[in-house]
Amino acid sequence: MDHSSYRLNRMEIAGSLGDLGTLLPIGIGMILINGLSPSGLFFTIGLFYILSGVYYKVTVPVQPMKVIGAYAIAAGLTASQVTASGLLIGVALLIIGASNAITFIGRFIPKAVIRGIQLSCGVLLMSHGIRMISGTSSFQALHQAAEPYLTFQTIGPFPVGIIIGIIGMILTFILIDSKKFPAGLILVTGGLVFGLIFGTYEGFDDIRPGLYLPEFLPFGFPNMVDFNFAIFALVLPQLPMTIGNAVVANADLSHEYFKEKSGKVTCRALCISMGLANLASAFSGGMPLCHGAGGLAAHYRFGARTAGSNLFIGGIFCILALIAGTHVTSLVCLIPLSLLGVLLLFAGTQLAMTVKDISEKKDLFVVLLMLGITFGSNNLAIGFISGIAVFHIIKYDCFKI
Repeated sequence: MDHSSYRLNRMEIAGSLGDLGTLLPIGIGMILINGLSPSGLFFTIGLFYILSGVYYKVTVPVQPMKVIGAYAIAAGLTASQVTASGLLIGVALLIIGASNAITFIGRFIPKAVIRGIQLSCGVLLMSHGIRMISGTSSFQALHQAAEPYLTFQTIGPFPVGIIIGIIGMILTFILIDSKKFPAGLILVTGGLVFGLIFGTYEGFDDIRPGLYLPEFLPFGFPNMVDFNFAIFALVLPQLPMTIGNAVVANADLSHEYFKEKSGKVTCRALCISMGLANLASAFSGGMPLCHGAGGLAAHYRFGARTAGSNLFIGGIFCILALIAGTHVTSLVCLIPLSLLGVLLLFAGTQLAMTVKDISEKKDLFVVLLMLGITFGSNNLAIGFISGIAVFHIIKYDCFKI
């Protein structure tokens, strides 16, 4: 075993926590709103982290599929419909990867489009981070509170989330490059301490430590109605975003960060690992998962440089799921949402900065057009497809820029 691939120090631990701002709000939302299995969801996330680190031997992100997650929460879909989407997209990704069709698809995705995906995703992360700090994200709106798991919502005339967020941003600015006191570790640790002191402790009375294994198909096998709904409402809108962001953009970013060490991070391998993970998650009552470029930027920005970060965060998720079972959400809800928003904000800036190597005017036009379309439609998949189309139109001089 190459031990240089599995370092575990303060920076790796801090980096492993960098993407909690994406994982926890969507995961908790799908447990509370869609009725997914808490133990199945957290255990499969942890297992996916660990196996990805062991195979790829570099830091690899694990994220929720945001189109499916956001729509499922907003529309209050059933657990069976979410399970159906996980099974369908898992099979689709396995076919695309195993047949090597992703290599053919990748030939039509130029660097400008990859950078457009990364910029759009980065800005989306930043804006979502700001909404979480200000208390206006969809998850907070569902609870009608900026910090639903704290005993108070204001400090004097000021919302508590904004105060925590400002303090978190200042600490992050000061500590962002510190190896002695890594920013991500300080933020999450401080958030947990704050939650232990001022949290509502919702659900703590029901926690009974033990050994809780995830159930197999806890909601039964989806019926044909669930599959028909899932393929059109969830899978088809999600798939282009997954190919663009979690496959092509993620592979590109991994090679940029880790050079020759990320030799196993290929588009084909990413499709296959996500396909397997989604089947396992669906059978365990969890949520659809992917390798998002934004997650990689988050881990890297806060210090992760090896697969040791995967083993650490994956182990934490698995242990919490096995020990606390269905009440694992009560533990992770101790971290204030505004601090998770700070993590998102800085992760977004890291990802957006990948556009610095774009110098050609035509390429920059495609990147900025994708950003505008993504925000106008609130859909990264539409921005991705539009970017490919416009790039090839410009390439063949159908019009001049």
